[in-house]
Amino acid sequence: MSILWRDAMSRALYGPGGFFVASTGPADHFRTSVHASPAFATALLRLISEVDTALGHPDRLDVVDVGAGRGELLHTLLGLVASVPAVGGAVGVSTAAARRSPHEPSLVAARPSLADRIRFTAVEYAHRPENLPEEINWTAEIPTGVTGLLIATEWLDNVPLDVAVHTEESWRYLLVDPDTGAESVGEPVSSADLDWLTNWWPSPANRPSTDGDPNPGATWSDATTESESGFGAARPAQGSSLTARSRPGCPETPHSDHRAEIGRPRDEAWANAVAKISRGLAVAVDYGHLRDARPVDGTLTGYRGGRQVPPVPDGSSDVTAHVAMDSVASAGAAVARCAYSLVLQREALRALGADGGRPPLSLAGTDPVGYVRALAAASAVAELTDRAGLGGHLWLRQPVGIPLGPAVAR
Repeated sequence: MSILWRDAMSRALYGPGGFFVASTGPADHFRTSVHASPAFATALLRLISEVDTALGHPDRLDVVDVGAGRGELLHTLLGLVASVPAVGGAVGVSTAAARRSPHEPSLVAARPSLADRIRFTAVEYAHRPENLPEEINWTAEIPTGVTGLLIATEWLDNVPLDVAVHTEESWRYLLVDPDTGAESVGEPVSSADLDWLTNWWPSPANRPSTDGDPNPGATWSDATTESESGFGAARPAQGSSLTARSRPGCPETPHSDHRAEIGRPRDEAWANAVAKISRGLAVAVDYGHLRDARPVDGTLTGYRGGRQVPPVPDGSSDVTAHVAMDSVASAGAAVARCAYSLVLQREALRALGADGGRPPLSLAGTDPVGYVRALAAASAVAELTDRAGLGGHLWLRQPVGIPLGPAVAR
């Protein structure tokens, strides 16, 4: 029996025996920045330190990973944070205290190290992995009162959503048979979904012209920054439904000149995540698109065993769609009441010290082993910053009650 795509995705991904609940984990099926290189975690550690400073080095600093897979990112961060030195000086030391004799007892305690103050929480529906360190908390729901960093790496693309097709009369839902992936046209979309489509996914008649522009949407402005670059995705141009559905044996799709993935559930999920932060920074890292360059045929596709497969929501594979990042950003900003930043991953990582530059060739003559090590590190960062792959992800940074630092290297 055919059902709405949102219901089919929810069952296939998160229901009993669902792909993300019962499988061994996303790392066995597709590659993300977390799995690509420890350089990603190293850059995030620098971001954590920046957030810690902006918060005034609180007694407890939360790091919450939403859609944590099997905890790989937090496991790596746990190992890295132990090497961070304690913040120099003491908390609240006055001039008089600074002049106090070393023999007099100090009234001010030294600030605990980041490792002593940080608290890691993984948010995931799957059961806690057996080998996960006890320092990492595991929960199915985002905790409230977060003070620190909330990171969501390729989470929003797996938040279930409905798919609509633009007919001669109106937008109508697409229904899908969960067993075969075959689609059929259903009822007209609800008023709430029609409002979202009107605001965020222009119909063919209202789509801005991109004649002569080989890379529409490559330049955009947001609330705090402006960036210019192309952006491919890491489950990239090959991750479109047009490509996946053109393969032999793929179910037929009702003919239409336009289909859309209704991102309203993702807006709501992100707004809910931002609302859980008391003070700090929320960061979403995902492949996505912007209003003036939505993909005409959508992006719905599947992944299994490291290969792209047709999007059949039977629980045997990942079912994913690119994220309408500007819509998500707007929803988060409405909750946080703070300006956001939206930039390419390659620019965000460079601002955090990961530039992927090759080491000088002269190093090979003076320190061959060091040169090889530096070359390997540069290669790993290059993969993370390649704009045709992982570097084409978008970083949405939403501060809550703290200043928003530079998102790009100056």
